[in-house]
Amino acid sequence: MVRIEGLRKSFGDNVVLRDIDFEVMAGQVVTIIGASGSGKSTLLRCINLLETPDAGHVWFHGSDLAAERVDVNRLREKIGMVFQGFNLFNNMNVLDNCTLAPVTLKKAGKAEAERVALGHLETVGLADFARADVNTLSGGQKQRVAIARALCMNPDLMLFDEPTSALDPEIVGEVLEVMRDLAARGMTMVVVTHEMAFAKEVSDQVVFMDQGVIAEQGTPAKLFSAPEQPRTREFLSRYLEG
Repeated sequence: MVRIEGLRKSFGDNVVLRDIDFEVMAGQVVTIIGASGSGKSTLLRCINLLETPDAGHVWFHGSDLAAERVDVNRLREKIGMVFQGFNLFNNMNVLDNCTLAPVTLKKAGKAEAERVALGHLETVGLADFARADVNTLSGGQKQRVAIARALCMNPDLMLFDEPTSALDPEIVGEVLEVMRDLAARGMTMVVVTHEMAFAKEVSDQVVFMDQGVIAEQGTPAKLFSAPEQPRTREFLSRYLEG
């Protein structure tokens, strides 16, 4: 579903990504781990061109997003994005947050968009909050609304940029549980996270980034149990006992 080749990105003199190559197969959950500043979020944002690569290619469903003739906005409709800071519209209630994009971009009827949105709010456990002001919600509830909102566009791929890092520890679990459920349903997901237990339990592939490169990648069993690179071992030793 996603193929990245030779991806490079700099901000001024700061080289953030250096010749990144990796693939995401349909139905896979790929988690990206690494220290802060290693390039994880920039890589994720390059997948849907929220950041424009300086060089390289990003293919989605066989279309190179960097090609001049590609309708990036149309392809981007099939890529859901969940941000660290929720990015909800605070002047709208929960249901209106979820129906805005389907009605505006996909020209869905209001009634049908609301029916679909209520189904996704039910999935994330928030159907009873459909008419609530988003400003009254907890951080965990806001993030679950953000997930439901992304699902309302019927995406083929979901991107999660550290979706729990802004949450209080006691409510992290409610968001991770929704993500586990999506994975169990076969949603293709790329997740930047510091939640090592989630990465170990749910991932098909784990990508470890260090200083703008993919230092190591593999199955959770291999990467967490027998990492090959000293830098990977050093990083994991901070999170995992034994």
